[in-house]
Amino acid sequence: MLRDLRRGDVPGIEAITAAKADVILLTNFDYDAGHLALQALREVLSAQGLHYPHLFAEAPNTGVPTGLDADGDGQFGRPRDAQGFGYFSGQGGQAILSRYPVRLIQDFTPLLWRDVPESLMGALPGPETQRLSSSAHWQIEVTTPDGVFSLLTLAATPPVFDGPEDRNGRRNFDEVSLWRHVLEGRLGQAVSQPVVIGNLNLDPKRGDGRREAVQALLDHARLQDPLPGCATVFWQKTGKMRVSYILPGAEMEVQRAQVMRSVPGAGPHRLVWVDLNLVSEPD
Repeated sequence: MLRDLRRGDVPGIEAITAAKADVILLTNFDYDAGHLALQALREVLSAQGLHYPHLFAEAPNTGVPTGLDADGDGQFGRPRDAQGFGYFSGQGGQAILSRYPVRLIQDFTPLLWRDVPESLMGALPGPETQRLSSSAHWQIEVTTPDGVFSLLTLAATPPVFDGPEDRNGRRNFDEVSLWRHVLEGRLGQAVSQPVVIGNLNLDPKRGDGRREAVQALLDHARLQDPLPGCATVFWQKTGKMRVSYILPGAEMEVQRAQVMRSVPGAGPHRLVWVDLNLVSEPD
């Protein structure tokens, strides 16, 4: 990835440059401790006239060894035995580029699955030390000239590729539900002006998975849905589905919202963007 970025070979760059976003969350972006890849992407975008002085990324759970047979298949050290599916530590993490200062407020990435409210982990086979996040759950404070808001990020595991125990389906449900627990005061600290953002890997009407998890977010009193029913991905086997979301706080004013058109060579997912007006905080 770093080699390609340094060459300026960035599939999907047209969607990013067209959106001209002030803040970007990228999922499935490999993490390195020196942020070399993220800095290289920033340089590519800068050459296109988009300048992002503020970057954020931390190590995800993807590829982190557990030393155990996490999926119960009798083998050790395989991608599904990691805290989050991955062939190496940092594979497919998350990254943020921003025109405005960003700061990590709450990090639920180390949270154990068993400690999540109303967890569906139950009696599943696997270690009790399994973390919930297959990638990461961050609350990122963004400070703009018009006020402060919080990105609530995630990139949930697909609710497929398992057996009748529905391990991935259960984990996807709990990953998607985590921010609902936070918004309702059952986990972590209170959040003002929230924006849930990321790949939930869950469509409220189509495909596998426990759809009630995403529907509960779409119906949540503290959130609003600016793009109801809009597909964000096209897979050959399943067709169009909605799996990526930006759900701003109900108090925010949505100016515009769009799912960008498909870009050749950029893969099946499409960029989602929302233009928001913040609510002034009382003195």
